[in-house]
Formats: sequence, structure tokens, C-alpha cells
Amino acid sequence: MLREDFRNDFDALLPAGAGGQAGPSRRTALKVLGAGYAAAAGAAMAQTAIRTPADGLVAGEISYEVGGFKVPAYRAAPAGKTGLPVVLVIQEIFGVHEYIADTARRFARAGYLAIAPELYARQGEPGSYSEVGKLLAEVVSKVPDAQVLADLDGALKWAAAQGGDAGKAGITGFCWGGRITWLYAAHAPVKAGVAWYGRLVGNSTELTPKHPVDLAGSLKAPVLGLYGAADSGIPLDTVDKMKAALAGGSPAAKASQFVVYPDAPHAFHADYRPSYRAQPAQDGWNRALDWFKAHGVA
Repeated sequence: MLREDFRNDFDALLPAGAGGQAGPSRRTALKVLGAGYAAAAGAAMAQTAIRTPADGLVAGEISYEVGGFKVPAYRAAPAGKTGLPVVLVIQEIFGVHEYIADTARRFARAGYLAIAPELYARQGEPGSYSEVGKLLAEVVSKVPDAQVLADLDGALKWAAAQGGDAGKAGITGFCWGGRITWLYAAHAPVKAGVAWYGRLVGNSTELTPKHPVDLAGSLKAPVLGLYGAADSGIPLDTVDKMKAALAGGSPAAKASQFVVYPDAPHAFHADYRPSYRAQPAQDGWNRALDWFKAHGVA
């Protein structure tokens, strides 16, 4: 049985009606266009509906070392610039594919050094799986939160050595990455976070001992939560529980906010899926940029 937070992404993966025209980069193309990924997600997902050009940017695949392991990542930044604010862009359950890379380029065009680490790299390659159930069982379910947080620490260190200002860092993530955004805001000295429809509650396990609601009171950075009222996998009562936990917490917790879009389903920002909703996606994007600027990530 699929975990409910992952079921949402799976249910949204029906063929989209249209895609963009520009081809994805080499490595991310393999993830989106490869047989495993296409079979799991639908052939029409092969390209994003929104294509952000890389001209004027330094963009592509890099790696950095954490605990002797080279973590692969996609990064995008304005060419020739230093002292850039940093945004960590956290993947959906399907890894760092073209939509996530494109999102990083969007941040780069807004003046950020954006880095999207491949946070399952030690466990496996999401794009090689043709069955979502196997992807969840053999890769995603084996990823410890502690590993993810350490890899994100490493991403910030890499960014600081590559023209980024780690003192002006933020984090954003989608679904699986939305949950991680909340966790990282309680873990590390980022200035702010933006969580897109990430699960807020869950069962405690050895690999996932805490969930956002458990850590809400100890946030070190304020988080903007962007959620959909029509998201069947994230009941609004869990948003209410999170709000209550934030209200009695740290200054950063009390400064956190939610925006719930009335008719938006899960993955409403994912422009390569039929779940995409242009108005809340654009509104959420504008709010994310404003949120980062208001909290020193600029």
C-alpha cells in the first residue's frame, strides 16, 4: 500500500495535455525521458509546460562531498555574479527531474544561486523505475531524514564556496520536499522556507522520527506553507494542527504563515501534470519570492 503522502504524487501522474518545446539537459533528460520514468509517470510528462532558458545563467549538474559520498545536484545561478542569496530547491518523490531543474532556473533568473541536490542518490536512481510502488519501496522509503538534512548542509557549504552567500539562504520544496522544508527550517540556519503541499503529520519511524507538527514549535526560520484545499491527501485539519503548534512556539514559528488555495489539488505548481493550476501556482510563486525577500533571502 502506498504511503498517503506519496499517493498524491502518483495519482497526479496522468498524461498532461501539452508540454514545452525546449529539450531538457542531458542528465535530467534521462530522468524525464528514460523508460522507467516515462512508464511510471506517463509519456506526456516528458517535458515541462513552462521552459526557462539558461542563457545568461551558469546551469547544469555538479556534485559535492558529504561523508565521503559525492552528492549529485543541479544548480543554476546568474553568470558572473557573486555574493548571491541561496535557495535550496527540494525535489518531489520522483527526484531531480526537468521540472525541478527548471524551477531552479526560475530562481536563478530572479537573482538566486539555486541548488537542487539529488537526495536519494545513495539509495537509487528514481528515473530507472517503471513502477511507482517499487520506487517507493526500494528507494524513497529507505531515505533517512538525517541523511537528507546532512546533504542539505553540504549543499549550503558548496554554495558558499561557489559565489553564494550562505547567510542569505532559504529553502523551498514540493510534496516530499515540502515536508523536508519544514524539517530543515527547524534544523539549520536558513533565513526562511516555503513549503509547497508537504505532509505535516505522520507516524514516527527509525528513519523518519519527527514530522513537521512535532518540530513546529522549534523552528529556526519562518516558513510559508502553500497548500490546496482540494488536496485529498493533506486534510485541512492537519493544517489546523500545524497552525496551533506554530502559535505556541519560537518567534520563527509564530511568524510562519499558511496560504490555502480553495480549489487547488495536490501538486498545483507542477506544470507538467494535469494537477497544475496556473493561478495558484503563479500566486504562490510570487508569494515565495516576496517571502524570501521579506526575511532576508535577497
